[in-house]
Amino acid sequence: MITRVLVGVDFSEASKQALVRAGSWAGQCGVPLVAMHVLQPPAPMLPEAQIALPDPAWLHTMEDHAREQLEVWVKPYAGTSVIVKWGGPAEELVSEADPQTLLVVAQVGHSTLERLLFGSTAARVVRLAPCDVLVVRTEKAK
Repeated sequence: MITRVLVGVDFSEASKQALVRAGSWAGQCGVPLVAMHVLQPPAPMLPEAQIALPDPAWLHTMEDHAREQLEVWVKPYAGTSVIVKWGGPAEELVSEADPQTLLVVAQVGHSTLERLLFGSTAARVVRLAPCDVLVVRTEKAK
């Protein structure tokens, strides 16, 4: 039995479609909708780069901005809660899910280069999730 719907939002058009689908499922099932955005910590691109810890105030500002944007996105879905975390998107979504969660992700998020370098978030979620996963397909621009 589904007790909540958790949707990953990366602010792409594809994740907007996933949010719409997740909102529909939550409404049909009569369960809470939770929207989650995962911020990825900045990392140096070159091995010889010095690793400096980001300014905590800057990190807090990034979280606040993401939370504000997420709250705007979920406004049409009354009672939706939002979560903003730092980490890997697939891993954080999976860690937030339990066996009674319906986890919703978009098939396509960011750039093709990112998918080639890091793999598909949706594919990792499907592989690692402890629950059912709905992967929302999006139409490619023609």
